[in-house]
Amino acid sequence: MIDNRPGAGNTIGSKEAAQAEPDGYTLLYSSASGLVLAPILQKNAGYDPLASYDPIVLVAQSSNLLVVHPSLPVNSVQELVAYARANPGKVNFSSGGIGVLPHLMGERFKSAASIDIVHVPYRGGGPSINDLLAGQVQMTFEGTSVLLPLIRSGKLRELATTSAKHISELPDLPTMAESGFAGFVSTSWTGLLAPVRTPRAVIDRLNAQINEGLESPQLRSALATLSNHPLGGTPQDFTELIKSDIGKWEPIVKALGLKAD
Repeated sequence: MIDNRPGAGNTIGSKEAAQAEPDGYTLLYSSASGLVLAPILQKNAGYDPLASYDPIVLVAQSSNLLVVHPSLPVNSVQELVAYARANPGKVNFSSGGIGVLPHLMGERFKSAASIDIVHVPYRGGGPSINDLLAGQVQMTFEGTSVLLPLIRSGKLRELATTSAKHISELPDLPTMAESGFAGFVSTSWTGLLAPVRTPRAVIDRLNAQINEGLESPQLRSALATLSNHPLGGTPQDFTELIKSDIGKWEPIVKALGLKAD
């Protein structure tokens, strides 16, 4: 049975799962926003991403893209940086709110490129994209599945992917690293976890079965329609990714003094 518990940056469902009986019958399916960003932004999220759960397996991963409105006279990341330096404070980037992944990617880009671009937060990703399409803002970082139809219709111009490698949906699109920003890798991922102290035999069995399922052509095809790619791996792989993302985003959040509303 799937019980969706959205809200408060994914902390509502995450907190309930952390407090559940560790018997293998209550699991948490979550993402980086709930397991990494929310606990950094919220002082009392009600759970610890590393101490409250036993990771089972990473399920899927999607890429993010840097896009601009076609009216901006740039065709590459390097040209965007040059334009922003020549026009300080005149390039706005949108996101779905303070502290969400597109906001943090924009701030990371701003710092790495040493440019003066202005963050414009919206109440959700939909309004952020709508104003980008209208030319009210000039650029954003967002998920591939959201942006791909807008790119293919010519409504937005893609400059780079934040994944480590080229993506199948846009095979000729350079990565941020290839565009001069080494180490600029940021993907959106999901995974399955259990409350801490769940029996190891249960964790191992679930891990094996989900890894097997991720090899299914039907599941791979379903994930591909959402621009998601199967991951899999060990519980330790999942733990290391959480640690890596905390190490990546926590310094940025602290430097900006960001807190959840």
